[in-house]
Amino acid sequence: MSGSALYDTYARLPLAFERGEGSWLMTADGTRYLDFAAGIAVNSLGHAHPHLVAALVGQAGRLWHISNLYEVPGQRRLGERLAEASFADKVFFTNSGAEALECAIKTARRYHFVNGEENRVRIITFEGAFHGRTLATIAAGGQKKYLEGFGPPVEGFDQVPFGDMEAVEKAIRPETAAILVEPVQGEGGIRRLSLAAMRKLRELCDKHGLLLVLDEVQSGVGRTGRFLAHEWSGVKPDIAAVAKGIGGGFPMGACLATEEAAKGMTPGVHGTTFGGNPLAMAVGNAVLDIVLEEGFLEDVARKGLLLKQGLAAIADAFPEIVEEIRGEGLMLGIRCKVPNAVVQKAMREEKLLCAPAGENVLRLLPPLNVSDEEIQNALERIRAAMEAVTAAAPADG
Repeated sequence: MSGSALYDTYARLPLAFERGEGSWLMTADGTRYLDFAAGIAVNSLGHAHPHLVAALVGQAGRLWHISNLYEVPGQRRLGERLAEASFADKVFFTNSGAEALECAIKTARRYHFVNGEENRVRIITFEGAFHGRTLATIAAGGQKKYLEGFGPPVEGFDQVPFGDMEAVEKAIRPETAAILVEPVQGEGGIRRLSLAAMRKLRELCDKHGLLLVLDEVQSGVGRTGRFLAHEWSGVKPDIAAVAKGIGGGFPMGACLATEEAAKGMTPGVHGTTFGGNPLAMAVGNAVLDIVLEEGFLEDVARKGLLLKQGLAAIADAFPEIVEEIRGEGLMLGIRCKVPNAVVQKAMREEKLLCAPAGENVLRLLPPLNVSDEEIQNALERIRAAMEAVTAAAPADG
């Protein structure tokens, strides 16, 4: 037996934190780290935010769980607020992003079923996508490293190159039900779908009677400076999955849909034991209290620009390390010319935390309420890390 009772599924960093405050994490010995990973875009309002803590503690003293056999008033309120803030009319609450995606896939297939087209089950997805770790979502993502060893992939997904509209059009057939895409691929390397491509997808869906399904698990709830990232394109989807930031650190997700897209989701066809429990709803409503405050999202966009401009200056200063700066708002990526693990380690030695991604990218996903001073502090640490990587590189020749 190995040294731990835990599954050996994580290559964890040799770090453990005892507490957090805002954009900072503290180890047991008091060492402070500036957290620009935010639990992989989850801690949208940082650590131990007083408003979120009060909401959670207040609810914990009243009621934790009753199941969806009964009315949950917090669900009704949060659902209405999400619908009002987005394209959606209907909401289904889950515990995670993968579950929100499962609900989105089922909603899309069920829509065609109740329309009398039960053969329309196939969904077009994109290379480099990450939609979760369930059997259906790894099949949707299509990445070999996640599929290997789990038997035959779940049927019904057709993959095309990211952003290739010609390939999308060619992949549409009579059995196609929907197109599923991340407006910004997170795990895939902060790859943003162009606004023109998003509009083209909407056009193709309208032309062929397909549903446009968006995975906004990482890009949603203010992360790019809009409530949902697709809003930059002016396009409205039929279904979208959100999670991560909506709970501010508490596990929750939601599948959002128009009235029309959700018409097949009638009593008994889908369900969850824990999803939408009173604890999650209290925290979700508390997150929206802040994220939907007047000026908050505009400030995220402004801070994103401040960080991106600082990163562009660093990229100019270290062309041998940085290939490209990517992303929007506070969902940014540094594409590296040296292994991203080397740069991540150097940043960690400067007490700055970030998250790796595909295409040799490092993600910077700070809390949405990060301060300008903390952004400048992070940029100084990144610059110092780049200097350390340069100094450690072997001389040419």
